[in-house]
Amino acid sequence: MKKLGLLLMMMLVIIACNDDEKDQAVKEVKEKKLPPVEKEYGFVLNNYEVVKDTIKSGDFFGAIMDESGVAPGQVYEITQKVKDTFNPARIVAGKRYMILKDKDSARTPKFFIYENDKINYTVVSLTDSIYAAKRKRPVTVKRREVSGVITSSLSEAMEAQGLNHLLVYELSNIYQWSIDFFKLQKGDQFKMVYHEKYIEDTIFAGIEKVDAAVFKHSGKPFYAFKYLTDSISGKPSFYDDEAKALQSFFLKAPLNYSRISSRYTKRRFHPVQKRWKAHLGTDYAAPYNTPIVSTANGTVIASSYTSGNGNYVKIRHNSKYTTQYLHMTKRAVRTGQAVKQGDVIGYVGSTGLATGPHVCYRFWVNGRQVDPYRQNLPSAKHIEEELKDEYFAYIEPLKEELDQIPYKNI
Repeated sequence: MKKLGLLLMMMLVIIACNDDEKDQAVKEVKEKKLPPVEKEYGFVLNNYEVVKDTIKSGDFFGAIMDESGVAPGQVYEITQKVKDTFNPARIVAGKRYMILKDKDSARTPKFFIYENDKINYTVVSLTDSIYAAKRKRPVTVKRREVSGVITSSLSEAMEAQGLNHLLVYELSNIYQWSIDFFKLQKGDQFKMVYHEKYIEDTIFAGIEKVDAAVFKHSGKPFYAFKYLTDSISGKPSFYDDEAKALQSFFLKAPLNYSRISSRYTKRRFHPVQKRWKAHLGTDYAAPYNTPIVSTANGTVIASSYTSGNGNYVKIRHNSKYTTQYLHMTKRAVRTGQAVKQGDVIGYVGSTGLATGPHVCYRFWVNGRQVDPYRQNLPSAKHIEEELKDEYFAYIEPLKEELDQIPYKNI
């Protein structure tokens, strides 16, 4: 009997030891840290050897493939089969790319992924089934309300609120016909309702659109509402709270955001010629290669160079108005070319009689040079009377939303 009891006790000890070992094994499995699953461009990167890089100046598709072990004959076959979807000859320096390879000893390349922009990319299959496919990253849109106050400049006001710098260009584009951004005052305020794009809900991918804005300049509120009146073109425009178009026949300036360094005057001391003379233009100082745009639709009547003007472009807008843009580092249009308002016609430089980078903007009315800031220039077409009720009904909730957003104060 004693032997039987001793045997049972030994069996219980063995079972307990086995259970302890099993628990320890389960604990080790649970505590074992597996690498997190990494996904990008729709691929599980853990399954491949991944090569990430950026197209450099002088790089071409064949050389990149050669470095990855793709034979020249196969490269030619790939380029021929995918050329209608992806042109390897047009890869651009600065763009990101990725190559996915097998994890075996051969490290055979399977996919080449080219990032066209933050959202769009192209997948090129390097396998026996060669193809190219254009794809998009998943994008979410978030609606935001913001406000700000001017202390010194619009860009500093945006930075103070932690807002993206792209909003500077959105606001300046909306109000470029109605507010002189070179004359903003301390205490001017703004509010906006707009949409931001995010890749995979986290990576900022730009501004999708602005629904409405109000800019209080010198105590006067300037409302702006995006509204589609031309269903044929499908392009909405901005109108104010009285259904008047914000757009004008002419832009306020040929540069998006800069400063006036010298105004139109009948008497100015010329910094190069060292004598007093008339300055029949407005100088906008800006960094080299800042884009210069046409302030209105028209036709280029001169794209040339002189010792005084440097590289310059002259545009006839109609029988009444002509503009000219001087001292460019290079010109982007040719004589006889039709241009639209906002088209880039050249880049800021200091060619000709100039001491630093700027554009001298000149303005003619009926063949006489005048100060554009003293002209009563034509505006775009307002909303038709029969469409106003529909417009006012559309903007009413947007205006209420804007008015309820508190202004920021200094």
